[in-house]
Amino acid sequence: MSKSRRPLVAGNWKMNGLKKSQAEVNKLIKKLTKQHLKCDLLLCPPATLLTRFKNAAKGSRLRLGGQDCHGQEKGAHTGDISAQMLADAGATFVIVGHSERRADHQETDRIVRAKAGAASAAGLKVIVCVGETAGERRQKKTLRVIGRQLTKSIPDKSSSSSTVIAYEPVWAIGSGKTPTTKQVAEVHAFIRRKLVQRFGDEGEGMRILYGGSVNPVNASELLAIANVDGALVGGASLKASNFWGIAASY
Repeated sequence: MSKSRRPLVAGNWKMNGLKKSQAEVNKLIKKLTKQHLKCDLLLCPPATLLTRFKNAAKGSRLRLGGQDCHGQEKGAHTGDISAQMLADAGATFVIVGHSERRADHQETDRIVRAKAGAASAAGLKVIVCVGETAGERRQKKTLRVIGRQLTKSIPDKSSSSSTVIAYEPVWAIGSGKTPTTKQVAEVHAFIRRKLVQRFGDEGEGMRILYGGSVNPVNASELLAIANVDGALVGGASLKASNFWGIAASY
C-alpha cells in the first residue's frame, strides 16, 4: 500500500436494504464519530435509500455511492438512473461494470466505459470492476481477460482522483471462496503495471480494491497484499459490525 494512496473500504449492498436498514448505518456513523479509521469508508445502498442515508450521514465521514448508472445524461430510458440523479440524491461515488451487471444485463466493456464517462461528467468518482470467471481462470486466461477489461472499460481521461479499480474474481463473489494471496498479488501487480503504462503517475495513484468474499476474518491478510488499496465488500457490508471489522483492519 503506497503512502500516497489512502485505502478505501466500500460496501456494495446490491439488491438488499429497506428503510429499517438505516439502523445499521446509524451504528456505522456512531462508530465513526468515536474512532478514527485509517481508510475511507463508502457505502453503496440501493438508490431508493440514498437520500435517506445522506441525511443520516450528514457531517460524518461516511461516504455514499450508487451501484450503477446509465451511460447517458438523461433520456427515454425507463427504469434506469443517471449519474446526475445519483449525485443529486447524495452519492459521491458509483460502481460500474460489476460482474453481476456484465453477466445479468450483458454489459460490454463499451457500455461500462460509457457509464464511467457519464459518472465522471456528473462529478462522481467511479469504481470500475474487472474480474475473471472460474472457467477463464481454469483456462489460464485471467490476465488476458482483465487486461482487455482495463483497456476497454476505463475512459482515456481517467485520473487517480476520479477512478478506482476493483478486482473481483467472479468465482469468489458470494461463494465464500477466496484466491490465494499469491493469486491476488499477481493480479493486482498486473493491474498496476497496466495502469502505469497507460496513465503514468496517475496510474500509480489509482486505488485498486480487492473484492470477493471479504470478511472480518480474512480482511487483514488480504488488505496487507502489495497493491491492494482496500476492499469492495458485498454481503459482509450489510451488518455494521462486520463492515467495521473489515475497515478496522487498517
